[in-house]
Amino acid sequence: MCGIVGIVGQTPVAPLIVDALKRLEYRGYDSAGVATVERGELSRRRAEGKLVNLERRLEAEPLSGTIGIGHTRWATHGVPNETNAHPHFSDQVAIVHNGIIENFAELRDELKRDGYVFQSQTDTEVVAHLISRELRGGEKPIEAAHNALKRLQGAFALAIMFKGDEDLIIGARNGPPLAVGHGQGEMYLGSDAIALAPFTNSITYLEDGDWAVVRRNKVQIFDMDGNPVKRQRQQSVGTSYLVDKGNHRHFMEKEIHEQPEVISHTLAHYLDFTSGRTREMALPFDFAKLDRLAVSACGTAYLAGLVGKYWFERYARLPVDIDIASEFRYREMPLAKNSAALFVSQSGETADTLASLRYCRSEGVPIGAIVNVRESTIARESNVTLPTLAGPEIGVASTKAFTCQLSVLASLAVHAAAERGTIDEEEEKRLVRQLSEAPRFASQVLKLDGQIEKVARELAKVDHVLYLGRDTSYPLAMEGALKLKEISYIHAEGYAAGELKHGPIALIDENMPVIVIAPHDRIFEKTVSNMQEVAARGGRIILITDETGAKRAGIETFETIILPDVPEFIAPIVYALPVQLLAYYTAVQMGTDVDQPRNLAKSVTVE
Repeated sequence: MCGIVGIVGQTPVAPLIVDALKRLEYRGYDSAGVATVERGELSRRRAEGKLVNLERRLEAEPLSGTIGIGHTRWATHGVPNETNAHPHFSDQVAIVHNGIIENFAELRDELKRDGYVFQSQTDTEVVAHLISRELRGGEKPIEAAHNALKRLQGAFALAIMFKGDEDLIIGARNGPPLAVGHGQGEMYLGSDAIALAPFTNSITYLEDGDWAVVRRNKVQIFDMDGNPVKRQRQQSVGTSYLVDKGNHRHFMEKEIHEQPEVISHTLAHYLDFTSGRTREMALPFDFAKLDRLAVSACGTAYLAGLVGKYWFERYARLPVDIDIASEFRYREMPLAKNSAALFVSQSGETADTLASLRYCRSEGVPIGAIVNVRESTIARESNVTLPTLAGPEIGVASTKAFTCQLSVLASLAVHAAAERGTIDEEEEKRLVRQLSEAPRFASQVLKLDGQIEKVARELAKVDHVLYLGRDTSYPLAMEGALKLKEISYIHAEGYAAGELKHGPIALIDENMPVIVIAPHDRIFEKTVSNMQEVAARGGRIILITDETGAKRAGIETFETIILPDVPEFIAPIVYALPVQLLAYYTAVQMGTDVDQPRNLAKSVTVE
């Protein structure tokens, strides 16, 4: 979740870039840097730590170039230091980057064989060397950048600058946001429109797969195949709607679309993608010595914890007790001597969750808090805070906080498994690799919004909806039902698919949509048998699966939403997005107050 700024200007741009970076510092403050082209040569200044350190560096060693790129970093690959700070150079190329290059290890090995020497531990340097190699091969800068972009896998935003060209910055987006700002004889790039607000009120948002050729007097935008595309230009000044929500109708929609980036940010906090291992964690307990883990939360956070239970038990072989906090606090659960407790909350202020935490603390149990607000009461009263780095979530219905909670729990489960010796080093690397792919898959799912919106038009006509899933898809079924209830006010239930015959099948008729969450995994065939039971009774099936699942289902559905083929481990993170989008578009169709649904509050601070 790094911050990117680029300016093709008329006056020295370094002070302007630093000013813009200040408005992006919330996105990362491990290090910062600026690069400019001065008299045809690339020059840069970088500093570890917060932006003020870079300011001091520039005061002592100013840059005079009228074109430049800047970056404030949240570390993913490589420790926070000046060497790993952006911009990164390679011969004639300077680059800043936000996101994760998933195939960086493969590309790095390929480039090393070609004689390229790496100065940093980052995945970003791979991109710089790729472009440099294209230039050495005779390609012009624009073609070199395009060829390199086509080799990249992952969720990323980039700004690229070239030695000898004081009128060219190339920007690219595949997941994390990137906006072009239009000025008079000046052009801008920024991760957020708010970073560009002092310079211009005219903004164009790049879409996934776009790359832009930015010059002083014009911008050209292309898709990944190199075809020119047109993107809407918008006025942003004086309209808080645009500044706050970007080009989205609601905060909820914006927050759904932020997920590739915030998932990436959260995972990078707990995983070292370079080594393929989990990072060291200062936990108040040793996973290897635990006999039991107690998890408690409310609402969506509880459902994240329920997914986590599957992961901890499957991979770490650690028994997990999970309770809704309002039940946990009154059940007075006996806690084993060698146990620990995890409490999950977006706000960190949920009254029942806090009361449950205090009960565990009175019993002498070490406590971890998975929260989105580090200064919250739950965070302060825990032994360790495990932050979700989702950023502010304005919409009452939780979306990005949920997938970030899943990201933390998945990372913890891998860490616990490694400590308990239930997975070996190779398996740990495999699971970390799979998690690193989640942001890219999330970006791909977001491109299905047109199909999902069409399905939502039908859901808006019904009074009841049934969601079914098995294994980790069961909590997702409950989450889908919860989302639909929260913002569209349609009655919905989420059930374990195996429970269909134990009651819910009585509800099935031609008017009852049944949403089945069924990635093609080891239990897919079991879920198919439940779908057949629904089909036999005239139920309208909306199947959310992958391409293999769609081919093997063998059942006529009302609609099949086909997601990318994803590893089983990360399926809950990726499959959360379509159920969120279904609820969102249904609510929009019904005209409800999406961001502030009736009777609900963002933070439940009373019993």
